[in-house]
Amino acid sequence: MSQQAATFRRMHGGPEPLRLPNAWDAGSARLFESLGASAIATTSAGVAWAQGYADGGKMPADVAIAAAASMARVLRVPLSVDMENGYSDDAKAVGEIVRQLFDVGVAGINIEDGTAAPSNLAAKIEAIKNAASKSGADIFVNARTDVFLANLVDASKRVDETLSRGATYRAAGADGLFVPGLRDAAEIVAIVEGVGLPINLMAWPGLAASDELGRLGVRRLSAGSGISQMLWGQAERLARDFLDTGRSESMAEGSMPYGQLQALFAEK
Repeated sequence: MSQQAATFRRMHGGPEPLRLPNAWDAGSARLFESLGASAIATTSAGVAWAQGYADGGKMPADVAIAAAASMARVLRVPLSVDMENGYSDDAKAVGEIVRQLFDVGVAGINIEDGTAAPSNLAAKIEAIKNAASKSGADIFVNARTDVFLANLVDASKRVDETLSRGATYRAAGADGLFVPGLRDAAEIVAIVEGVGLPINLMAWPGLAASDELGRLGVRRLSAGSGISQMLWGQAERLARDFLDTGRSESMAEGSMPYGQLQALFAEK
């Protein structure tokens, strides 16, 4: 497990950003691995929807751990799990939840601040790192700040607020900083140069292409819930057509062959 974490950490060394097509279950994780993904990350929203919960801290921690275990079972590449706010407001409880993720083979996590005080996330990061140390484990902690995504401060203050939070999270032991919603090139450069951690961005309309982000110093690019949302939309269209018309033809249009799907799991 620690070797997987070390491998995952090296993937943030650049010069190209690590591209993560976020998975939501074991099947999507294995598919993305088969397409050449060097690591797999989860989308908390996609996992929650697949398990029948709303996004935003509604999914119980044990469900999230079980989903992570099912993905780790079918993967050979490192797995990073988006655990929202840690599924608890108590730092020690978060440390224990992450310890269970070590046990199922997770190499990294995302954990976010949201609207809570930065000190809350810093305490959770410290608890996670302490749990790892006591377990003789290693884990890449990607601290997510919602300064841009949730407009936590006025636009003129977002860079400074992100730099301040990045410094706090780095001091607590964070290995990377995730800034979803950040798109402007000048702001990206300011944060890359000021934080001193690998910067992770989320695919977003208006965001530069991966190669350009690499030149700006970005080290990780996540698909977020985008792939999951697109497939939910496709499933809705197919099911609606079938329910409304009873047609069979749409079931074969663009489908992945049964045999190809079976082959993904033949040795799992």
